[in-house]
Amino acid sequence: MGRRKNKGRDVSGVLLLDKPQGCSSNHILQKVKRLFGAAKAGHTGSLDPLATGMLPVCFGEATKISAFLLDSDKRYHFKCQLGVSTTTGDAEGEVVETQDVSAITEQDIKKILPEFIGEIEQIPPMYSALKHNGERLYKLARQGIEVERKARSVTIYDIEFVSLGLDEQQRLILELKVSCSKGTYVRTLAEDIAKKLHCGAHITVLRRLSVGPYSGDMLTVEQLTALAEQGTDVLDASLQPIDSGVSDWPDVHLGADAAFYVQQGQAVLVPHAPTQGWVRIYDQSHFLGLGEIQDDGLVAPRRMIKQCA
Repeated sequence: MGRRKNKGRDVSGVLLLDKPQGCSSNHILQKVKRLFGAAKAGHTGSLDPLATGMLPVCFGEATKISAFLLDSDKRYHFKCQLGVSTTTGDAEGEVVETQDVSAITEQDIKKILPEFIGEIEQIPPMYSALKHNGERLYKLARQGIEVERKARSVTIYDIEFVSLGLDEQQRLILELKVSCSKGTYVRTLAEDIAKKLHCGAHITVLRRLSVGPYSGDMLTVEQLTALAEQGTDVLDASLQPIDSGVSDWPDVHLGADAAFYVQQGQAVLVPHAPTQGWVRIYDQSHFLGLGEIQDDGLVAPRRMIKQCA
């Protein structure tokens, strides 16, 4: 049998993509993958079609850290219209209920926001990618089927009040910023805040500002297209190094012998290493991958990065 042809370039790194509005995360991932001509790529947590902002895309060997970015904390900037509930919890759904919210004040909002700080319970929306008996919830919702969803614990670290006021259409718009744990549904948070105000709400604008250690330097598809016209070297220079995704983890540095053994899959002794948890592993000049401290204190390789020849 002949060798299978490689369908794409062997490029590795993390792209901080500024996802545009109106398309799915997977659609924009495939577009960027083609732009880079990359053999392997994956994103680190979907954004709704309505949402924009930070969508880290992991190419090649960087896909080995994508699960950690998926589990990381996020920060969002959003606007919601008070007094109008929709089927989806955002502006794409059909209106199901309206209320008079003319009496709601800034003081009313600021009084209840602290109740949402800390660990809270959320019931995931029907219009979500969670599965019920192997079927995506949003597919069931489109068929008019509603199933019971279990409440899940999420953590809200901070909610920042930005503004409350009428827009051009005289709609009452609440604008907030929120820092939260993985699995937080901002649409549900907006609806739950509104419930405390005795009204409904739906998201009109949603932008993800940060994912884990990443909070800036996002690039749009238009900017990437312009870079691609200058050649793959220029395009590749826009990628963040693989270890940037776990930059807040402790690190260990190995001598030549230990580096050799750890790359053969063997646990090694590293003086002054942390006593537990995950670590970044380096030799004298390269990031080698991720390891975990064993009960006996040795550093065991877990996600090793293939080194370029």
